[in-house]
This record gives sequence, structure tokens and C-alpha cells, in this order.
Amino acid sequence: MSDLARAEAILREACGERLRPHFAMAPLTTFRVGGPAALYLEPESESDLEAAGRAFTQAAVPVVVLGRGSNVLVADGGFPGLVLRLGRSYRWSARDGRDLTAGGAMPLPALAGVALHHRLTGLEFGVAIPATLGGAVRMNAGAHGHEMAEVTASVQVFRLTEGGVATVPAVDAGFGYRRSDLGEDAVVVGAHLRLAPEDPSAIRILMEEARAWRRATQPLAEPNCGSVFRNPEGDHAARLIEAAGAKGRRIGGASVSTKHANFIVADPGARAADIVALIAEVGALVEAREGVRLEPEVQLVGTFT
Repeated sequence: MSDLARAEAILREACGERLRPHFAMAPLTTFRVGGPAALYLEPESESDLEAAGRAFTQAAVPVVVLGRGSNVLVADGGFPGLVLRLGRSYRWSARDGRDLTAGGAMPLPALAGVALHHRLTGLEFGVAIPATLGGAVRMNAGAHGHEMAEVTASVQVFRLTEGGVATVPAVDAGFGYRRSDLGEDAVVVGAHLRLAPEDPSAIRILMEEARAWRRATQPLAEPNCGSVFRNPEGDHAARLIEAAGAKGRRIGGASVSTKHANFIVADPGARAADIVALIAEVGALVEAREGVRLEPEVQLVGTFT
């Protein structure tokens, strides 16, 4: 029995028909490209995650956790392991005074709306970030000069190698620019956010500014993954890409957006191979012409040649 077949047997026994083999991934990502996942599961409970942990440790299949798919590029050949996407039972929120606690599947824009409802400030920047709370915490997502590390008090993670949910204080999460040190086997199932009281009208102004900025500067009508490269210290990737003459450059069905140079957009029929080749070409151009090596922000899922 192959490792994949062993993993499927473990998950089928625990989760039944909710386990989906050969599951299309493209519709779950904002790029809308890429092949299928060999195995796909939307965990609804800790027991589901325990089964995924057994598949990970006993069958040694690779595992990827997917949120809203906004920072992901799936290979044309798909992913030869298990993709987890937290189910509806992890989409919840609760308030305790100035604090919000929420499940890992809670969309960040919706959680920003919950904060507004409770007259709490600090999460306005999240209204323009198409991510789940789990994904946003894991990558320390940010916008408009703010990031998740500023408001996160603690993170609840399920570790696939150990089992069980553990609480990680923010000071131990290893937050940095668009990153954390939560570990590759950690599924972010929830987080505790510390906010501050504020007048709702002031919160609404900040949220609308964030929405307006996104509409004005980003190619929202075209499939993309968000920012492709991290901003180097003291500079902006978009400025460097434009200065290197890469704005509008195209490979196959992928092109550098003419609206925002740090976005790559995918035409109908584009391949993941087009996008990853364009990422490499843009990075090489910037390094050759501007002397700066850009670090990709997008997560590659699967095998790229």
C-alpha cells in the first residue's frame, strides 16, 4: 500500500465521505489556476484534525493548510498530498470586553466588521485583506502600515505531529514581516485579539479608506494572488519592478498588472507554469537592473519544474 493510499484509508475511516480525492483546487484560490489535490478535507472538529495528524505522521503524506487561497499558487500538476481547509465550525467569533476571539476560518474582513459592531478599533486594515484569520495570523498579514502582530494576544494551534490544541502567546509566535514561527505542522484554529474602544464613525472612516485604496490601486477584477513579492526594507517591490521595466511584462497567460506592478494577473486559460516563470523573470530583472533581490511572498503548492 502506498503512503497516499494509507493516508486515504486513515482519513476515510475517521471522516467518511467528507474526504474528497482528486479535488479541484483552482476554484479555491484567487489565481484560479492549478491542478487537483490528491486528498482534500474540511476539518470540522479536533477529531478530524487528529485523523489528519495520523495521516501526516503515519503515512508521511505532505500536508498544506488553505485559507481563502489569496496567497497561493498551485502547480498545474496539483498537490500530491492532503489539503486541509478549516470547515464552518471554525468560522465563529466572540467578544469579551475589548477582546475578540475567533476561529481560524473566520474571514478577516468579516471579523473587522464584528470589531466595528462592538465599537472596537485596531483591525480596520483587515477589511481589505482577503484572508481567513488563520492565514492572516500565520503570515502576519498587514496593510496600511499595520499588521496582525499588533493586535494578536495569543494563537490557538493544532499541531499535526503532536495532536491537541495549544495556546501560543504572541511573544512566542515569532512574528516578523509577513511571517511567523508557528511551525509547518501547526494549523491555526483560532486567535485572541486585543483591540481598543473607539467611536464607530471613526472606525468606519478608516475602513472605507482601506476599501477605497484597494479599489484604486489593485486589479480586483482580474485573478491574482495579492502582492507577489515582499517589500524590501526601506523600499517597495512595486517601485522596483516598475523601475526595472517589468510592468506589463507577459509570459503566456500571465502578466504583471499595469495597475499595480507587484501584482501578477492571470488570463483565462493561464497556467501556473506561466505565473511562476513570470515571477522568476521579474525577480531576475529587478536584481539585474536595480541590484535588489526580491523575496516572493506567494506560497507555491506542488511541484514546479
